[in-house]
Amino acid sequence: MELDKMDENDWKYHGEGNKSLVVSHVQISRVLRLLKYPAEDSENPPQTAEQAFRQIQNIVDFSSNVMSSLLGEKFIHSGEVVKLPLEFVRQLSIKVQHQRPAWRCDKVMDIYSGCALCLPNLTCPALHQPTHTPPLCIEIKPKCGFLPSSKHVSKDIKTKVCRFCMHQHYKVANGKWKSRSLYCPLDLFSGNRQRMHFAIRHLIEEPQNNFKIFKGGQCIYSSKEGSDDSLDLNSLLHHLRPYFMYGNNRINSHMTGKAVLNDFIQVLVNALLSGGGGGDGGLVTDRRGEGRSFCEASLFNKERIRHGSQGLPSDTVLFRILQTQMLDTLDIEGLHPLYRRVEQHLQDFPKERTHHQIDGPYNEAFMEKLQKCPTDDDGSVEYAVAKVHQYRVAMTAKDCSIMVALVPSTEEEEDDEGLSSQRRLRDFLSSRPPAFSYSVSILDLDPKPFDSIPRQLRLDQRIVSCYLRTGGALPKGSLPPLPGIFTAAEREDCTLLFHPV
Repeated sequence: MELDKMDENDWKYHGEGNKSLVVSHVQISRVLRLLKYPAEDSENPPQTAEQAFRQIQNIVDFSSNVMSSLLGEKFIHSGEVVKLPLEFVRQLSIKVQHQRPAWRCDKVMDIYSGCALCLPNLTCPALHQPTHTPPLCIEIKPKCGFLPSSKHVSKDIKTKVCRFCMHQHYKVANGKWKSRSLYCPLDLFSGNRQRMHFAIRHLIEEPQNNFKIFKGGQCIYSSKEGSDDSLDLNSLLHHLRPYFMYGNNRINSHMTGKAVLNDFIQVLVNALLSGGGGGDGGLVTDRRGEGRSFCEASLFNKERIRHGSQGLPSDTVLFRILQTQMLDTLDIEGLHPLYRRVEQHLQDFPKERTHHQIDGPYNEAFMEKLQKCPTDDDGSVEYAVAKVHQYRVAMTAKDCSIMVALVPSTEEEEDDEGLSSQRRLRDFLSSRPPAFSYSVSILDLDPKPFDSIPRQLRLDQRIVSCYLRTGGALPKGSLPPLPGIFTAAEREDCTLLFHPV
Protein backbone atom coordinates (compact mmCIF):
# COMPACT_ATOMS: atom_id res chain seq x y z
CA MET A 1 0.00 0.00 0.00
CA GLU A 2 1.86 3.10 -1.25
CA LEU A 3 0.73 5.99 0.94
CA ASP A 4 1.72 8.66 -1.60
CA LYS A 5 -0.49 7.06 -4.29
CA MET A 6 -3.69 6.66 -2.31
CA ASP A 7 -6.93 6.75 -4.34
CA GLU A 8 -10.28 7.06 -2.55
CA ASN A 9 -11.88 4.89 -5.26
CA ASP A 10 -9.84 1.91 -4.00
CA TRP A 11 -11.66 2.09 -0.66
CA LYS A 12 -15.27 1.52 0.41
CA TYR A 13 -17.30 2.14 3.56
CA HIS A 14 -16.99 -0.82 5.94
CA GLY A 15 -18.69 0.28 9.16
CA GLU A 16 -18.31 2.51 12.19
CA GLY A 17 -18.59 2.65 15.94
CA ASN A 18 -18.97 5.46 18.40
CA LYS A 19 -15.43 6.80 18.02
CA SER A 20 -14.13 5.71 14.62
CA LEU A 21 -15.11 4.99 11.02
CA VAL A 22 -13.69 2.06 9.02
CA VAL A 23 -13.07 1.75 5.28
CA SER A 24 -11.81 -1.38 3.52
CA HIS A 25 -9.66 -1.77 0.41
CA VAL A 26 -11.48 -3.28 -2.56
CA GLN A 27 -8.61 -5.63 -3.48
CA ILE A 28 -6.16 -6.17 -0.65
CA SER A 29 -7.16 -7.46 2.78
CA ARG A 30 -6.69 -4.15 4.64
CA VAL A 31 -8.87 -1.69 6.52
CA LEU A 32 -8.24 1.87 7.67
CA ARG A 33 -9.78 3.07 10.90
CA LEU A 34 -10.19 6.86 11.15
CA LEU A 35 -11.17 8.92 14.18
CA LYS A 36 -14.51 10.76 14.40
CA TYR A 37 -15.45 14.09 16.00
CA PRO A 38 -18.80 15.57 17.02
CA ALA A 39 -20.29 17.34 13.99
CA GLU A 40 -20.19 20.73 15.73
CA ASP A 41 -16.36 20.43 15.85
CA SER A 42 -16.08 19.77 12.11
CA GLU A 43 -14.67 23.24 11.37
CA ASN A 44 -12.51 23.33 14.47
CA PRO A 45 -10.87 19.96 15.22
CA PRO A 46 -10.74 19.23 18.97
CA GLN A 47 -7.13 18.02 18.81
CA THR A 48 -3.94 18.62 16.86
CA ALA A 49 -2.45 16.15 14.34
CA GLU A 50 0.16 15.21 16.96
CA GLN A 51 -2.54 14.49 19.54
CA ALA A 52 -4.51 12.41 17.02
CA PHE A 53 -1.36 10.44 16.21
CA ARG A 54 -0.73 9.84 19.93
CA GLN A 55 -4.35 8.74 20.46
CA ILE A 56 -4.08 6.10 17.73
CA GLN A 57 -0.58 5.06 18.85
CA ASN A 58 -2.04 4.55 22.35
CA ILE A 59 -4.64 2.17 20.84
CA VAL A 60 -1.84 0.19 19.14
CA ASP A 61 0.31 0.11 22.30
CA PHE A 62 -2.62 -0.87 24.54
CA SER A 63 -3.52 -3.72 22.19
CA SER A 64 0.04 -5.00 21.64
CA ASN A 65 1.51 -4.49 25.14
CA VAL A 66 -1.46 -4.96 27.47
CA MET A 67 -4.37 -6.85 25.89
CA SER A 68 -2.08 -9.14 23.86
CA SER A 69 -0.37 -10.50 26.97
CA LEU A 70 -3.71 -11.02 28.74
CA LEU A 71 -5.73 -12.44 25.85
CA GLY A 72 -2.99 -14.25 23.91
CA GLU A 73 -0.90 -12.96 21.00
CA LYS A 74 -2.42 -15.50 18.62
CA PHE A 75 -5.80 -13.72 18.83
CA ILE A 76 -4.62 -10.10 18.48
CA HIS A 77 -3.91 -7.90 15.44
CA SER A 78 -2.69 -4.55 16.74
CA GLY A 79 -2.03 -2.83 13.41
CA GLU A 80 0.03 0.32 12.89
CA VAL A 81 -0.49 4.08 12.71
CA VAL A 82 -0.22 5.56 9.21
CA LYS A 83 -0.10 9.18 8.00
CA LEU A 84 -2.34 9.65 4.96
CA PRO A 85 -2.39 12.46 2.37
CA LEU A 86 -4.96 15.02 3.53
CA GLU A 87 -6.53 15.36 0.08
CA PHE A 88 -7.12 11.58 -0.01
CA VAL A 89 -8.82 11.71 3.42
CA ARG A 90 -11.03 14.63 2.37
CA GLN A 91 -12.15 12.88 -0.83
CA LEU A 92 -12.72 9.63 1.08
CA SER A 93 -14.92 11.47 3.60
CA ILE A 94 -17.07 12.84 0.77
CA LYS A 95 -17.28 9.43 -0.91
CA VAL A 96 -18.47 7.46 2.14
CA GLN A 97 -20.79 10.10 3.60
CA HIS A 98 -23.93 8.91 1.76
CA GLN A 99 -23.29 5.28 2.84
CA ARG A 100 -23.26 6.10 6.54
CA PRO A 101 -26.35 5.36 8.70
CA ALA A 102 -28.25 8.57 9.43
CA TRP A 103 -28.12 8.03 13.20
CA ARG A 104 -24.28 7.94 13.06
CA CYS A 105 -24.01 11.29 11.26
CA ASP A 106 -23.94 13.32 14.47
CA LYS A 107 -20.18 12.79 14.15
CA VAL A 108 -17.84 13.49 11.24
CA MET A 109 -14.67 11.81 10.04
CA ASP A 110 -11.36 13.39 11.07
CA ILE A 111 -10.09 15.03 7.86
CA TYR A 112 -7.46 17.25 9.50
CA SER A 113 -4.83 14.99 11.07
CA GLY A 114 -4.35 12.47 8.25
CA CYS A 115 -3.81 9.79 10.92
CA ALA A 116 -5.39 6.35 10.70
CA LEU A 117 -4.96 2.87 12.09
CA CYS A 118 -4.14 0.29 9.39
CA LEU A 119 -5.28 -3.28 10.20
CA PRO A 120 -5.87 -6.58 8.40
CA ASN A 121 -9.42 -6.99 7.10
CA LEU A 122 -10.61 -9.85 9.31
CA THR A 123 -13.85 -10.25 7.32
CA CYS A 124 -11.76 -11.34 4.33
CA PRO A 125 -8.98 -13.54 5.77
CA ALA A 126 -5.66 -13.93 4.00
CA LEU A 127 -5.82 -17.78 4.13
CA HIS A 128 -8.68 -17.62 1.62
CA GLN A 129 -7.98 -18.69 -1.99
CA PRO A 130 -9.90 -16.25 -4.23
CA THR A 131 -10.85 -19.01 -6.68
CA HIS A 132 -12.68 -21.03 -4.03
CA THR A 133 -15.92 -20.53 -2.10
CA PRO A 134 -15.73 -17.19 -0.25
CA PRO A 135 -15.02 -17.38 3.50
CA LEU A 136 -17.70 -16.84 6.12
CA CYS A 137 -16.81 -14.48 8.96
CA ILE A 138 -18.92 -14.21 12.08
CA GLU A 139 -18.49 -11.22 14.39
CA ILE A 140 -19.73 -11.67 17.96
CA LYS A 141 -19.67 -9.03 20.69
CA PRO A 142 -20.04 -11.41 23.66
CA LYS A 143 -20.29 -8.77 26.48
CA CYS A 144 -19.76 -9.55 30.19
CA GLY A 145 -19.78 -13.28 30.98
CA PHE A 146 -20.02 -13.36 34.79
CA LEU A 147 -22.15 -12.14 37.70
CA PRO A 148 -20.44 -9.83 40.23
CA SER A 149 -19.72 -11.22 43.70
CA SER A 150 -18.20 -8.06 45.20
CA LYS A 151 -19.25 -7.10 48.72
CA HIS A 152 -19.72 -3.56 47.37
CA VAL A 153 -22.73 -4.55 45.24
CA SER A 154 -25.69 -2.72 46.80
CA LYS A 155 -28.56 -4.36 44.90
CA ASP A 156 -28.94 -8.12 45.21
CA ILE A 157 -30.46 -8.40 41.71
CA LYS A 158 -27.00 -7.76 40.21
CA THR A 159 -25.78 -11.08 41.63
CA LYS A 160 -28.69 -12.94 40.00
CA VAL A 161 -29.39 -11.27 36.64
CA CYS A 162 -26.50 -10.38 34.35
CA ARG A 163 -25.74 -6.85 33.19
CA PHE A 164 -26.57 -7.62 29.52
CA CYS A 165 -30.04 -8.99 30.30
CA MET A 166 -30.87 -6.03 32.54
CA HIS A 167 -29.48 -3.59 29.96
CA GLN A 168 -31.83 -5.05 27.32
CA HIS A 169 -34.85 -3.91 29.34
CA TYR A 170 -33.33 -0.45 29.72
CA LYS A 171 -32.64 -0.18 25.96
CA VAL A 172 -36.19 -1.22 25.02
CA ALA A 173 -37.68 1.14 27.63
CA ASN A 174 -35.65 3.99 26.10
CA GLY A 175 -36.59 3.10 22.54
CA LYS A 176 -33.08 2.16 21.39
CA TRP A 177 -34.37 -1.25 20.25
CA LYS A 178 -37.93 -2.30 19.56
CA SER A 179 -37.56 -5.78 21.07
CA ARG A 180 -35.08 -7.26 23.46
CA SER A 181 -32.51 -9.89 22.66
CA LEU A 182 -32.87 -13.19 24.55
CA TYR A 183 -29.13 -13.83 24.20
CA CYS A 184 -27.42 -14.22 27.57
CA PRO A 185 -23.61 -13.97 27.74
CA LEU A 186 -23.44 -16.42 30.65
CA ASP A 187 -24.80 -19.13 28.35
CA LEU A 188 -22.12 -18.43 25.73
CA PHE A 189 -19.30 -18.33 28.30
CA SER A 190 -20.55 -21.52 30.04
CA GLY A 191 -18.49 -23.88 27.87
CA ASN A 192 -21.53 -26.18 27.72
CA ARG A 193 -22.42 -26.94 24.10
CA GLN A 194 -26.18 -26.89 24.65
CA ARG A 195 -26.10 -23.49 26.36
CA MET A 196 -23.70 -22.08 23.75
CA HIS A 197 -25.95 -23.32 20.92
CA PHE A 198 -28.92 -21.73 22.69
CA ALA A 199 -27.03 -18.42 23.06
CA ILE A 200 -25.98 -18.24 19.40
CA ARG A 201 -29.50 -19.12 18.30
CA HIS A 202 -30.76 -16.04 20.14
CA LEU A 203 -28.01 -13.90 18.64
CA ILE A 204 -29.29 -14.91 15.20
CA GLU A 205 -32.90 -14.16 16.21
CA GLU A 206 -32.09 -10.66 17.50
CA PRO A 207 -28.55 -9.64 16.46
CA GLN A 208 -28.66 -5.99 17.56
CA ASN A 209 -25.02 -4.77 17.73
CA ASN A 210 -23.78 -8.14 18.96
CA PHE A 211 -23.81 -10.38 15.88
CA LYS A 212 -22.92 -9.99 12.18
CA ILE A 213 -22.17 -12.43 9.37
CA PHE A 214 -19.89 -11.57 6.46
CA LYS A 215 -19.42 -13.53 3.24
CA GLY A 216 -16.37 -12.71 1.15
CA GLY A 217 -15.99 -9.45 3.09
CA GLN A 218 -19.62 -8.32 2.52
CA CYS A 219 -22.01 -8.09 5.47
CA ILE A 220 -24.95 -10.41 4.70
CA TYR A 221 -26.72 -10.42 8.10
CA SER A 222 -26.98 -7.78 10.82
CA SER A 223 -29.40 -5.51 12.69
CA LYS A 224 -29.55 -1.79 12.07
CA GLU A 225 -30.20 0.35 15.12
CA GLY A 226 -33.26 2.56 14.74
CA SER A 227 -34.35 0.68 11.60
CA ASP A 228 -37.71 -0.97 10.98
CA ASP A 229 -36.19 -3.43 8.51
CA SER A 230 -37.09 -6.95 9.52
CA LEU A 231 -34.37 -9.59 9.45
CA ASP A 232 -34.41 -11.74 6.34
CA LEU A 233 -33.70 -15.27 7.51
CA ASN A 234 -34.50 -16.72 4.08
CA SER A 235 -31.76 -14.59 2.56
CA LEU A 236 -29.33 -15.80 5.24
CA LEU A 237 -30.28 -19.44 4.57
CA HIS A 238 -29.74 -18.88 0.85
CA HIS A 239 -26.18 -17.69 1.61
CA LEU A 240 -25.41 -20.47 4.12
CA ARG A 241 -26.90 -23.48 2.32
CA PRO A 242 -23.96 -24.07 -0.12
CA TYR A 243 -21.56 -24.38 2.84
CA PHE A 244 -23.49 -27.29 4.39
CA MET A 245 -24.34 -29.57 1.47
CA TYR A 246 -23.32 -32.90 2.96
CA GLY A 247 -24.72 -34.90 5.83
CA ASN A 248 -27.71 -36.91 6.94
CA ASN A 249 -30.24 -34.18 7.85
CA ARG A 250 -31.19 -33.88 4.18
CA ILE A 251 -34.09 -34.93 1.98
CA ASN A 252 -33.06 -35.66 -1.62
CA SER A 253 -30.11 -33.27 -1.22
CA HIS A 254 -32.58 -30.56 -0.22
CA MET A 255 -31.54 -29.17 3.12
CA THR A 256 -34.12 -27.90 5.57
CA GLY A 257 -33.56 -24.44 7.00
CA LYS A 258 -33.39 -25.99 10.45
CA ALA A 259 -30.55 -28.31 9.39
CA VAL A 260 -28.59 -25.44 7.82
CA LEU A 261 -28.82 -23.33 10.98
CA ASN A 262 -28.01 -26.25 13.26
CA ASP A 263 -24.91 -27.10 11.20
CA PHE A 264 -23.82 -23.47 11.07
CA ILE A 265 -24.22 -22.96 14.83
CA GLN A 266 -22.48 -26.25 15.55
CA VAL A 267 -19.44 -25.29 13.48
CA LEU A 268 -19.33 -21.90 15.22
CA VAL A 269 -19.48 -23.51 18.68
CA ASN A 270 -16.65 -25.87 17.66
CA ALA A 271 -14.52 -22.90 16.62
CA LEU A 272 -15.15 -21.08 19.90
CA LEU A 273 -14.30 -24.20 21.93
CA SER A 274 -11.15 -25.01 19.99
CA GLY A 275 -7.81 -23.89 21.36
CA GLY A 276 -6.00 -21.47 19.12
CA GLY A 277 -2.72 -23.25 19.75
CA GLY A 278 -0.69 -22.75 22.92
CA GLY A 279 -2.05 -23.14 26.44
CA ASP A 280 -2.49 -26.45 28.20
CA GLY A 281 -5.99 -27.05 26.87
CA GLY A 282 -7.20 -28.28 30.26
CA LEU A 283 -10.84 -27.83 31.20
CA VAL A 284 -11.31 -25.09 33.74
CA THR A 285 -14.64 -25.35 35.51
CA ASP A 286 -16.46 -22.38 36.96
CA ARG A 287 -14.83 -21.93 40.36
CA ARG A 288 -17.40 -19.34 41.38
CA GLY A 289 -20.00 -22.04 41.95
CA GLU A 290 -22.96 -23.21 39.90
CA GLY A 291 -25.19 -20.34 41.04
CA ARG A 292 -22.88 -17.69 39.57
CA SER A 293 -22.71 -19.35 36.16
CA PHE A 294 -26.47 -19.02 35.54
CA CYS A 295 -28.39 -15.82 34.96
CA GLU A 296 -31.97 -15.89 36.23
CA ALA A 297 -33.15 -13.96 33.17
CA SER A 298 -31.85 -16.58 30.71
CA LEU A 299 -34.59 -18.75 29.23
CA PHE A 300 -32.27 -21.74 29.19
CA ASN A 301 -33.64 -24.47 31.43
CA LYS A 302 -30.87 -25.90 33.65
CA GLU A 303 -32.61 -29.28 33.68
CA ARG A 304 -31.98 -29.60 29.94
CA ILE A 305 -28.26 -30.22 30.47
CA ARG A 306 -28.02 -33.97 30.22
CA HIS A 307 -24.32 -34.35 29.58
CA GLY A 308 -21.29 -32.20 28.91
CA SER A 309 -19.37 -30.18 31.41
CA GLN A 310 -19.66 -26.62 32.54
CA GLY A 311 -16.46 -24.66 32.01
CA LEU A 312 -14.21 -23.53 29.18
CA PRO A 313 -10.94 -25.11 28.00
CA SER A 314 -8.20 -22.74 29.17
CA ASP A 315 -6.69 -22.12 25.73
CA THR A 316 -9.95 -20.92 24.15
CA VAL A 317 -10.71 -17.36 23.17
CA LEU A 318 -13.75 -17.19 25.49
CA PHE A 319 -11.73 -18.35 28.52
CA ARG A 320 -9.06 -15.69 27.94
CA ILE A 321 -11.68 -12.96 27.51
CA LEU A 322 -13.59 -14.06 30.63
CA GLN A 323 -10.42 -14.13 32.77
CA THR A 324 -9.60 -10.58 31.65
CA GLN A 325 -13.15 -9.38 32.32
CA MET A 326 -12.84 -10.74 35.86
CA LEU A 327 -10.06 -8.25 36.64
CA ASP A 328 -13.10 -6.19 37.62
CA THR A 329 -13.18 -7.64 41.14
CA LEU A 330 -14.90 -4.73 42.91
CA ASP A 331 -17.76 -3.90 40.51
CA ILE A 332 -18.25 -0.26 39.48
CA GLU A 333 -19.79 0.42 42.92
CA GLY A 334 -16.62 -0.63 44.73
CA LEU A 335 -14.35 0.92 42.12
CA HIS A 336 -15.88 4.42 42.10
CA PRO A 337 -14.58 5.47 45.58
CA LEU A 338 -11.06 4.49 44.44
CA TYR A 339 -11.53 6.55 41.28
CA ARG A 340 -12.50 9.50 43.49
CA ARG A 341 -9.32 8.96 45.55
CA VAL A 342 -7.19 9.13 42.40
CA GLU A 343 -9.14 12.09 41.02
CA GLN A 344 -8.68 14.08 44.24
CA HIS A 345 -4.95 13.29 44.25
CA LEU A 346 -4.61 14.47 40.63
CA GLN A 347 -6.43 17.72 41.46
CA ASP A 348 -3.89 18.35 44.23
CA PHE A 349 -0.91 17.16 42.18
CA PRO A 350 -1.74 17.52 38.45
CA LYS A 351 1.75 16.50 37.29
CA GLU A 352 1.26 13.08 38.89
CA ARG A 353 -1.10 12.16 36.02
CA THR A 354 1.92 11.31 33.88
CA HIS A 355 3.67 9.37 36.66
CA HIS A 356 0.59 7.18 37.20
CA GLN A 357 0.18 6.66 33.42
CA ILE A 358 -3.48 7.68 33.51
CA ASP A 359 -3.43 8.39 29.76
CA GLY A 360 -0.67 5.94 28.86
CA PRO A 361 1.90 5.22 27.66
CA TYR A 362 0.71 1.61 27.69
CA ASN A 363 4.03 -0.15 28.14
CA GLU A 364 5.73 -2.65 30.47
CA ALA A 365 5.56 -0.22 33.39
CA PHE A 366 1.77 0.04 32.94
CA MET A 367 1.48 -3.77 32.92
CA GLU A 368 3.56 -3.92 36.09
CA LYS A 369 1.19 -1.51 37.88
CA LEU A 370 -1.69 -3.68 36.70
CA GLN A 371 -0.21 -6.99 37.85
CA LYS A 372 1.43 -5.97 41.13
CA CYS A 373 -1.67 -4.56 42.75
CA PRO A 374 -1.89 -5.59 46.45
CA THR A 375 -4.87 -7.75 47.44
CA ASP A 376 -6.05 -5.44 50.22
CA ASP A 377 -6.65 -1.70 50.12
CA ASP A 378 -3.84 -0.02 52.07
CA GLY A 379 -5.38 3.42 51.55
CA SER A 380 -2.69 4.46 49.08
CA VAL A 381 -3.10 6.27 45.78
CA GLU A 382 -0.95 3.53 44.17
CA TYR A 383 -3.50 0.84 45.14
CA ALA A 384 -6.38 2.95 43.81
CA VAL A 385 -4.54 3.61 40.53
CA ALA A 386 -3.83 -0.10 40.03
CA LYS A 387 -7.49 -1.06 40.64
CA VAL A 388 -8.68 1.66 38.25
CA HIS A 389 -6.27 0.35 35.59
CA GLN A 390 -7.53 -3.21 36.16
CA TYR A 391 -11.13 -2.04 35.82
CA ARG A 392 -10.40 -0.20 32.57
CA VAL A 393 -8.74 -3.31 31.10
CA ALA A 394 -11.72 -5.44 32.22
CA MET A 395 -14.10 -2.97 30.55
CA THR A 396 -12.19 -3.31 27.28
CA ALA A 397 -12.57 -7.11 27.52
CA LYS A 398 -16.31 -6.70 28.24
CA ASP A 399 -16.71 -4.61 25.08
CA CYS A 400 -14.45 -6.48 22.64
CA SER A 401 -15.56 -8.44 19.56
CA ILE A 402 -14.61 -11.94 18.41
CA MET A 403 -14.17 -12.60 14.69
CA VAL A 404 -14.41 -16.24 13.59
CA ALA A 405 -13.35 -16.79 9.96
CA LEU A 406 -14.47 -20.06 8.35
CA VAL A 407 -12.87 -21.06 5.06
CA PRO A 408 -14.49 -24.12 3.40
CA SER A 409 -12.04 -26.88 2.52
CA THR A 410 -12.45 -28.52 -0.88
CA GLU A 411 -12.19 -32.30 -1.32
CA GLU A 412 -8.77 -31.89 -2.96
CA GLU A 413 -7.56 -29.88 0.03
CA GLU A 414 -8.77 -32.54 2.43
CA ASP A 415 -6.65 -35.10 0.63
CA ASP A 416 -3.64 -32.80 0.50
CA GLU A 417 -1.13 -33.78 3.18
CA GLY A 418 0.41 -30.34 2.93
CA LEU A 419 -2.65 -28.93 4.64
CA SER A 420 -2.77 -31.48 7.42
CA SER A 421 -1.37 -28.93 9.86
CA GLN A 422 -4.34 -26.63 9.33
CA ARG A 423 -6.90 -26.76 12.08
CA ARG A 424 -10.17 -28.26 10.91
CA LEU A 425 -13.65 -28.06 12.27
CA ARG A 426 -16.09 -30.90 11.73
CA ASP A 427 -19.76 -31.03 12.45
CA PHE A 428 -20.19 -34.30 14.32
CA LEU A 429 -23.91 -34.49 13.60
CA SER A 430 -23.52 -35.28 9.91
CA SER A 431 -22.42 -38.44 8.20
CA ARG A 432 -20.48 -36.28 5.74
CA PRO A 433 -19.65 -33.12 7.65
CA PRO A 434 -18.40 -29.89 6.13
CA ALA A 435 -14.75 -29.15 6.92
CA PHE A 436 -13.39 -25.67 7.46
CA SER A 437 -10.03 -24.07 8.04
CA TYR A 438 -10.61 -21.35 10.58
CA SER A 439 -9.08 -18.51 12.49
CA VAL A 440 -10.27 -16.73 15.63
CA SER A 441 -9.36 -13.10 16.36
CA ILE A 442 -10.26 -10.47 18.94
CA LEU A 443 -10.88 -6.87 17.89
CA ASP A 444 -12.14 -3.56 19.38
CA LEU A 445 -9.46 -3.41 22.08
CA ASP A 446 -9.24 0.33 22.68
CA PRO A 447 -8.33 1.60 26.17
CA LYS A 448 -11.32 2.97 28.08
CA PRO A 449 -10.86 6.58 29.26
CA PHE A 450 -10.12 7.16 32.95
CA ASP A 451 -12.71 9.97 33.00
CA SER A 452 -15.56 7.69 31.86
CA ILE A 453 -15.87 5.95 35.26
CA PRO A 454 -18.48 8.34 36.81
CA ARG A 455 -20.61 7.89 33.67
CA GLN A 456 -20.31 4.10 34.05
CA LEU A 457 -21.62 4.35 37.62
CA ARG A 458 -24.60 6.49 36.57
CA LEU A 459 -25.46 4.08 33.73
CA ASP A 460 -25.22 1.09 36.09
CA GLN A 461 -27.61 2.76 38.54
CA ARG A 462 -30.10 3.63 35.78
CA ILE A 463 -30.04 0.07 34.34
CA VAL A 464 -30.58 -1.57 37.73
CA SER A 465 -33.33 0.81 38.85
CA CYS A 466 -35.15 0.38 35.51
CA TYR A 467 -35.03 -3.42 35.90
CA LEU A 468 -36.23 -3.30 39.52
CA ARG A 469 -38.96 -0.79 38.69
CA THR A 470 -40.40 -2.96 35.90
CA GLY A 471 -39.74 -6.26 37.66
CA GLY A 472 -38.10 -7.45 34.45
CA ALA A 473 -41.29 -6.76 32.46
CA LEU A 474 -41.19 -4.99 29.11
CA PRO A 475 -42.97 -1.67 28.53
CA LYS A 476 -46.31 -1.67 26.74
CA GLY A 477 -45.98 -1.24 23.00
CA SER A 478 -42.64 -3.06 22.71
CA LEU A 479 -42.50 -6.00 20.35
CA PRO A 480 -42.52 -9.57 21.67
CA PRO A 481 -38.95 -10.75 22.31
CA LEU A 482 -39.00 -13.43 19.60
CA PRO A 483 -39.39 -12.18 16.04
CA GLY A 484 -40.68 -15.63 15.12
CA ILE A 485 -37.98 -16.43 12.59
CA PHE A 486 -37.68 -19.87 14.15
CA THR A 487 -40.78 -21.98 14.62
CA ALA A 488 -41.61 -23.29 18.08
CA ALA A 489 -40.89 -26.83 16.91
CA GLU A 490 -37.44 -25.85 15.73
CA ARG A 491 -36.74 -24.02 18.96
CA GLU A 492 -37.55 -27.13 20.97
CA ASP A 493 -35.21 -29.09 18.75
CA CYS A 494 -32.05 -27.56 20.12
CA THR A 495 -32.28 -29.81 23.19
CA LEU A 496 -31.81 -32.85 20.99
CA LEU A 497 -28.78 -31.73 19.06
CA PHE A 498 -25.90 -32.99 21.12
CA HIS A 499 -24.88 -36.60 21.15
CA PRO A 500 -21.76 -38.09 22.79
CA VAL A 501 -18.96 -38.40 20.23
